[in-house]
Amino acid sequence: MSRVKRGMRASARHKKVLGLAKGFRGRSSSCYRPALERLEKAMQYAYRDRRNKKRDFRKLWILRINAAVREYGLKYSEFICGLKKAGILLDRKVLSSLAIENKSVFADVVAKVKQSLA
Repeated sequence: MSRVKRGMRASARHKKVLGLAKGFRGRSSSCYRPALERLEKAMQYAYRDRRNKKRDFRKLWILRINAAVREYGLKYSEFICGLKKAGILLDRKVLSSLAIENKSVFADVVAKVKQSLA
């Protein structure tokens, strides 16, 4: 009688996990069980940090805007209040890039904000 080889599904699953675990240190990249445990934790971190990244970028944009606005004698909160009063609909990402790349345009925005606050 001929020999029957089994376990196609299991070996495919193991192969997939070990492929995703490439680059992990030690046995976690070559043995299935530790690789699976490390991979589950890595996926949890990835899920969490996809959300945290949005927070981090918003903080960064606010820091940049605040630093740029202080040069014109305003605080960040006053600047945002003035933007709303002036009816300027620019988000923080755009304002941050303007403050870094187009200082003249940003200066015009700040001037309009100061007019609306006065």
